[in-house]
This record gives sequence, structure tokens and C-alpha cells, in this order.
Amino acid sequence: METILSLQNLSKNYKNVKAVQNLSFTIEKGNVYGILGPNGSGKSTTLGMVLNVVNKTSGNFKWFNGNVAVHDALKRVGAIIERPNFYPYMTAYDNLKLVCKIKSVSTNKIDEKLKIVGLLDRKDSKFKTFSLGMKQRLAIASALLNDPEILILDEPTNGLDPQGIHQIREIIKEIATQGTTILLASHLLDEVEKVCSHVVILRKGVKIYSGRVDEMVASQGFFELKTDKEAELIAILEKHESFGKITKEEGLIKAFLTAPLSASDFNKAMFEQGIVLSHLVNRKESLEEQFLQLTENQSN
Repeated sequence: METILSLQNLSKNYKNVKAVQNLSFTIEKGNVYGILGPNGSGKSTTLGMVLNVVNKTSGNFKWFNGNVAVHDALKRVGAIIERPNFYPYMTAYDNLKLVCKIKSVSTNKIDEKLKIVGLLDRKDSKFKTFSLGMKQRLAIASALLNDPEILILDEPTNGLDPQGIHQIREIIKEIATQGTTILLASHLLDEVEKVCSHVVILRKGVKIYSGRVDEMVASQGFFELKTDKEAELIAILEKHESFGKITKEEGLIKAFLTAPLSASDFNKAMFEQGIVLSHLVNRKESLEEQFLQLTENQSN
């Protein structure tokens, strides 16, 4: 698999603030990667460093296996890391024509890229007449003009209404099916779960998880339990080798599994120890529950 981008112990400090700390991960060709984390977790700083708009403090990053100088590598990258900035009184087509001139690329791809983002019928409309979602879609068209090998998007659905969010996500999926690698930063778990194949989770500039989204969600899950003998059940769960974290909320005990265990086997074992379960449901964790567990485990 061809490596598009690799980070090795990349760090950025702003005086006393450690924005990104020793961040390492690799982006392989043809996947959709999400950098996920709350605001202030270092997502935008990370993108800024690899795009050479933020100076790193230490560590390293390499584009395309390090065979290409950063300046030349960035010609093969499309990126939107700030709010779209086009001339308001110029048409969508003329704005993209100007981008082509700046990027030294042919204008013959403009219609094709406008079609991808669903704006071909508005090519002669002035930018100032566009909604926020349309402006964001035009920005994506602009980033695609040089046929990039990787598209980098920082919070692509920020501030959009539900329809605008859906449109952007569908466009990202469509671009990915054409073989373009995508790296997007988001604080929305839902976005990463629906759009990305891989995720890097950041908290306060530190990586707390990196891997495939489906592997993260494919945990052993947890049991939801209810019994009249709560104290006895919790004592058993805390000693049981198949369980990790135990919580209690809204009258239900949640016991998170660390190893496979069937609900029927567990129910039988509890009955034999004199505990009758009035409620027993085996659930899978959502990405959100996984994320909350990870961030809780890393809390200071």
C-alpha cells in the first residue's frame, strides 16, 4: 500500500501550551481518515503543520514516502483549512477560473468539478448569492481543480444545516470512490462514523487511539443488567475476568466486556449463585461510547 503521509513524533508548542504532542500516524492511499477530537485538541494545528502553514516545534512528517520535497508534494494536495474566500461579485465559474490561474492548471476541469459538488447549474451565479453550504461545496470544487491525490478538509460541515451536512458528506464519499485519499478533521463523532474508514482520536494534543473505525466499534460491547441484589451482582462483576469497567445509571448496571461471553451463559452462572436478573441485554458500543471511554481513561 502506498503511503501518502506519515507523521513521526510531530509536536507544536505555543509558549506554555502543548498544542500537539509526539503525534505519529500514517495515511495510506485510497482511505478516508478522520482526525477526531473536541475543539482545542490539536486537529487544525496538525493539519497546519503538514501543509506548511504552521511551523512544527519538533518531530517530522513526510509526504509520499519522503521522495518528494514538501513544496512539490503540496502541488499534489487539495486543502480547505479556512472558511471559503472567493470574490463575492464574481460567478462561481470565474472564481474557479482565477484559482486555476493561481494553481497553474487548465480551466477545462472546471465544469467537471462543479458537477461533482452539484453546482454545475449555478456556475454563472455570483458567489454572494450562495448559501453557506454552496460556498463550502464551491471550495471543495476549488480544491479538486489540480486533481489532488489527497484532499484535506478541516471541519467541512461546520455551521451547516442538516441538509448541507448531508450534501457535503455524500460529496466526500463520492470523491473517495474515485480513489482520492481524504483526511478530514472533525469534532463530530457521527461524521467520522458515517464517512471515514480510519480514525485518529486526539485529546489535548495527544493521540489516544488510531485505527480502523469498524475495528473500534467492533468491541465486545456491554451487558445492561438489573437485579434486586445489586450489591452482590456488582461485587461478582468486579472480580469477573470477562469484565472491565462497571457503571450504574438510571437503575441499570452496565458491565463492559473485555472478552467474549454469551448472555445465556452469564445468566445461568448468576442464577446458580442466587442472583436473578430481571433485565439482561447485550449491547454493542457506539463510536460515541467508545470515544467517551477513551477520553475518560485519559482524563487528568
